Amino acid sequence: MALKATISKAELNIADMNRNYYHSHHLTLAQHPSETDERMMIRLVAFALHAHEDLTFTKGLSTEDEPDIWQKDLIDHIVLWIDLGQIDEKRIKKACGKSDQVVIYTYQSRSAKPWWQKIELAMKRFDNLSVMEIETLSEAPIESLVQRSMQLQCNIQDNAVYLSSAAGEVELRINKLM
Repeated sequence: MALKATISKAELNIADMNRNYYHSHHLTLAQHPSETDERMMIRLVAFALHAHEDLTFTKGLSTEDEPDIWQKDLIDHIVLWIDLGQIDEKRIKKACGKSDQVVIYTYQSRSAKPWWQKIELAMKRFDNLSVMEIETLSEAPIESLVQRSMQLQCNIQDNAVYLSSAAGEVELRINKLM
């Protein structure tokens, strides 16, 4: 019998000073059995960084043809493709061909740096690609905020993200790699 996804609910209040975006989103996150709590929370942060009424979570890990998060227009064209982790070159090339903008968020610095050094030169040809590293600055890890029902406040300014809830708070820095 296959394991089922764990469902979490999040009320995400976003104050993004970079984009002058102030809005609350009621989200349902399906956590694949192989997905860690850290990765699920990084998905939530990536959503906050690009929040828009048309931005949605996809089937994610269980589907090769979809990113973790995407934004589509009214005619089903992919405007924004967001993936997490250390994506292989073939998938990045495919994403850049299918979407107006592709953003990749890495979040495990020790393994992300060698991955990026290996593919950086080949990625320079894609004008619609951005690669970002999410670095945790606080002592508490981001997964310490995970609950089945979460009320989160996300403040974004410059390259800093502050995520807080009744369970605690986490400070993140977004480093642009490309």
